[in-house]
Amino acid sequence: MASVFGKGSTAFRSMIPSPRGSRRRAEQAHTRDLVDIVEHQMIPRLMLAHSRERPATIVEERAPITPDDAESFAVNLLEWEADRALLEVEALMSAGQDIRSIFLDLLAPAARKLGVLWEEDECDFVEVTMGLWRLQEVMREIASRTPPVERAMQAPARALFSAIPGDQHGFGALMIDEVFARAGWESEALIDPQRRELLSVISRKPFDLVGLTVTNDCPSSALQSLIRAIRTVSSNPQTCVMIGGRMVNANPGIADEVGADGTANDAFAALELAEQMVAKTGLVLNPT
Repeated sequence: MASVFGKGSTAFRSMIPSPRGSRRRAEQAHTRDLVDIVEHQMIPRLMLAHSRERPATIVEERAPITPDDAESFAVNLLEWEADRALLEVEALMSAGQDIRSIFLDLLAPAARKLGVLWEEDECDFVEVTMGLWRLQEVMREIASRTPPVERAMQAPARALFSAIPGDQHGFGALMIDEVFARAGWESEALIDPQRRELLSVISRKPFDLVGLTVTNDCPSSALQSLIRAIRTVSSNPQTCVMIGGRMVNANPGIADEVGADGTANDAFAALELAEQMVAKTGLVLNPT
């Protein structure tokens, strides 16, 4: 499978609207979406992938990455190319910083700072978008250096991740696809599918799990209808359906309302819950 991070770069660039005719309200929504992708989707999922690859080790005490360090890094991202930013991160790692610290103490605060810089008119939309893209490239490179985990399942479970039809924010589906693949799942993702396309794929392949991301507001009745259709056409009668994303995190109770099998507000819980649900259907998991 081609690396999701390369596809992610394309998806990330595609979210940059043409400057001609842009309005600040639309720019504000796009900027918040980009910051949310980096901070709440990308960083936690990369941390999850890394945490499952190797046991925690005790390291000697080192100087922490401070909020000032993160702010300085964010400002520099407006000017630096991705390669220059990567050199700074590599220097920190050579000095003993682990990936968890890099993600939580440097990259996540830097993403938030870029959003603040734009909201306070200290840089324009194109500058902050390119800064976030460079940040994504740094994370892509760090993650690509870590080998995939050994398969956790005797017979890999199959998963499909997709934004709900009409929701163009498919980057989250790409990222969670990568996390599940690195954890041993046979997974794939659909980006901005039509309802007919989504249901057609589900009818042809026996997925053990279908994960839907819901970023924008969506009527619960429409989501319920989609989940019913998924269960009707699925070639696997035991398919589990999970939902997640910004809208669901704001109202977790909607999962029961629309007939989903579960939801999780972060990637750590999502993979754990998915493995539990699929195991209950009879798929054997290797002991860990």
